[in-house]
Amino acid sequence: MATLTRVPLVFSSNRVAPAPAASLNHKCNCVASSSPLTRKLPHCSTPSSLSFNPFSSSFPSFSTRQNKGFRRTSLVVASMADLSTVLVTGAAGRTGQIVYKKLKERLDQFVVRGLVRTPESKETIGGADDVFVGDIRDTTSLVPAMQGIDALIILTSAVPRMKPGFDPTKGGRPEFYFEDGAYPEQVDWIGQKNQIDVAEEAGVKQIVLVGSMGGTNPNHPLNSLGNGNILVWKRKAEQYLADSGVPYTIIRAGGLQDRDGGIRELLVGKDDELLQTETKAIARPDVAEVCIQALKFEEAKFKAFDLASKPEGVGNPTKDFKALFSQITTRF
Repeated sequence: MATLTRVPLVFSSNRVAPAPAASLNHKCNCVASSSPLTRKLPHCSTPSSLSFNPFSSSFPSFSTRQNKGFRRTSLVVASMADLSTVLVTGAAGRTGQIVYKKLKERLDQFVVRGLVRTPESKETIGGADDVFVGDIRDTTSLVPAMQGIDALIILTSAVPRMKPGFDPTKGGRPEFYFEDGAYPEQVDWIGQKNQIDVAEEAGVKQIVLVGSMGGTNPNHPLNSLGNGNILVWKRKAEQYLADSGVPYTIIRAGGLQDRDGGIRELLVGKDDELLQTETKAIARPDVAEVCIQALKFEEAKFKAFDLASKPEGVGNPTKDFKALFSQITTRF
């Protein structure tokens, strides 16, 4: 009988692959330390919940194992470790839901997490274990969702409410207000700053921030809604991200439309120039797709741009996103 020689495994790195979100939530009892904003793994009572990736090209012998079941398992583990973990904040919003759903459809590329404000919002998008409930105004509540992420897509925004009693049949314009604690300064500035800070401390590799066109004009009508100066505060958060040193992509979307995506030619611009044209709107699914594509191309990093589209049937639907991002030369 032939003698089998055991060869010890030698790892070239002590890096531990981040566990998928579901395992962090339910396969271990995770306890956050007093300084949890690091890439360190949480202390868990169930060691089996931690996913290690000892399989790499340094060990070709794994691919020649006679046991097919072993080989299949090892390849799956290696594949999972290579996926990018992406957190979508504002995941219950109208655009956030689309981004979250699109990412969930690409589980061969991404491990997806969502962040919402309330348990009710979590249920609106399916109540999955990878959806966290947190308050962007409170940094400590963001930590569990941020630990171990590779990318962050920020889709949170203050929402103006229409004052009751408006009758459109009588003419005039409706009045708007913001709920207490949900003014643009608190949501679009402090809340986004908190997200950037926590993600940076967690070691995030890229942040995609969705804002709005119009920020170059302090007298823009959107600023007058509820006296919130929403574009002013959004612009301040964008500048904070650009100054952070974290690779970023800032998308200033035009007027958002609830229409099908993927059927129009997308346009990029700068300094609100598109607002002076007839092409200053864009479908929400197209904004969502650009967010995701920005994670895939180096050409999208350290870029800020306006985004709109041509009308349906005019031009050719955008498919080459690398070329789209390559058109952009503005860092802010």
